[in-house]
Amino acid sequence: MYDPSQLRTFLAVAQTLSFTQAARRLGVRQSTVSQHVRRLEDTAGRQFFSRDTHSVELTEDGEAMLGFARRILEVQEQAAAFFTGTRLRGRLRFGASEDFVLTRLPEILEGFRTDHPEVDLELTVELSGTLHEQLAAGHLDLVLAKRRPEDPRGELVWHDRLVWIGAQRLRLDPDRPVPLIVYPPPGITRALALEALERQGRPWRIACTSGSLNGLIAAARAGLGVMAHSRGLVPPGLVRVPERAGLPELGEVDFVLVHGRRRPSAQGAADALATAILAGGDRLHRGRRS
Repeated sequence: MYDPSQLRTFLAVAQTLSFTQAARRLGVRQSTVSQHVRRLEDTAGRQFFSRDTHSVELTEDGEAMLGFARRILEVQEQAAAFFTGTRLRGRLRFGASEDFVLTRLPEILEGFRTDHPEVDLELTVELSGTLHEQLAAGHLDLVLAKRRPEDPRGELVWHDRLVWIGAQRLRLDPDRPVPLIVYPPPGITRALALEALERQGRPWRIACTSGSLNGLIAAARAGLGVMAHSRGLVPPGLVRVPERAGLPELGEVDFVLVHGRRRPSAQGAADALATAILAGGDRLHRGRRS
């Protein structure tokens, strides 16, 4: 009933909330993306996106289709692998940034391990900047991490805005430096936060530094300061800092998949895991764990 190519296009638009970005990811024209979405909506008799010239948002029916589309494509891929008789093997070195510690990434990895039991998956969790460095040095095969919007590397998983977050009871004194909770260098959100405050001319101080997302969250929940974070990944117990606090805009950030040097023994596994992450990418920011 549902065309797999149309479902893949639907997932790409749902994850990027952009017909242009979806076309770039899929390597097709934007008109093809629009056509696929329209045909899928016609087949289902429902509208999956509300869109105007400025934004694209999922409707309630679109949210429901996310789960169906993922499962249909997953079953199709499992059937294809079963009947072709190909089994992936080898060692895959995968790096994921700290941003995904509290998401449902483990479910995607568990599904990959179930589908490809003979792949030895080695997981590294680090700061995005550190993962990019390790990838460039040849120590990783595939990385899921943040990049700056102007950075051309990687395949877009989703695009998000950075926001200031902190404890609900936190009150910032406008006459004192902004207390910051940050990753150590080369953290991307750290750099963007400092750059934004410097542009505004707002004094700041480092209240807490931690290489662990859980460490940053603990400090923020204790009211030690504010932190820059993806709008779609705000942890439980923390809230966006109100605009009246006068903190500067932080800009946008991309979450991407980046392949390392193509080792023949890891290429098939890296491609399969990348496909699984792209197919389930909406779970990373819509299905955050509590």
